[in-house]
Amino acid sequence: MRVKWPAPALALVMAACSASDVPDAGPAAEQAAAATAGCLASGDGYLRARIRGALDLDIDWRNGDIECTGGPRPDGSGLRVTFAGPEQSDGRRLRFVFGIAQAAEGIAAQGLPVNLTVIFEGERRLFATQGDDKCTVDALTQQRTGPLGGGSRSWRIEARGFCTEPASTLQGDERLLVTRFDFAGKIDIEGESPFTGTESHAS
Repeated sequence: MRVKWPAPALALVMAACSASDVPDAGPAAEQAAAATAGCLASGDGYLRARIRGALDLDIDWRNGDIECTGGPRPDGSGLRVTFAGPEQSDGRRLRFVFGIAQAAEGIAAQGLPVNLTVIFEGERRLFATQGDDKCTVDALTQQRTGPLGGGSRSWRIEARGFCTEPASTLQGDERLLVTRFDFAGKIDIEGESPFTGTESHAS
């Protein structure tokens, strides 16, 4: 489900979130998401997060309950991974967008800065860190999945991290602190690979 923001609110959303981490929207993206059941074909995708502040939530999403997508940030500054939780009967849904700065395809890493956006779809509520300096991925690994060769590549991406400062609403009147997060999702890459190999590499 896609949040239908009024034009003025949409402009504020684009300003609050890093331009690199605003999820793609439109009929094609919605159809692609609807056609995919679950997160990873291997069945081991997940997202866990501890949230405190305006809402107290302990997220424990399993593979079959969620959708996940990922790829390069549009400006090439890292990777972006998105998780959408189970859709409620009233159309509400919670979505997390992790913009991992300095992350590269197939490269394991530590201590990477993260821009985090938390969207409450169906409620017109959005919390954003508005920068890469409030959250950190302290461990990231990647493993090649799917067929080898060709111009399209898929990776299972696993990470754990935390935030030291909260994400805020656009008005700044509510805050959420994600004290920790762990996830396993995927990224899909198009174009020439910077290396050949099937497993994650150390940075």
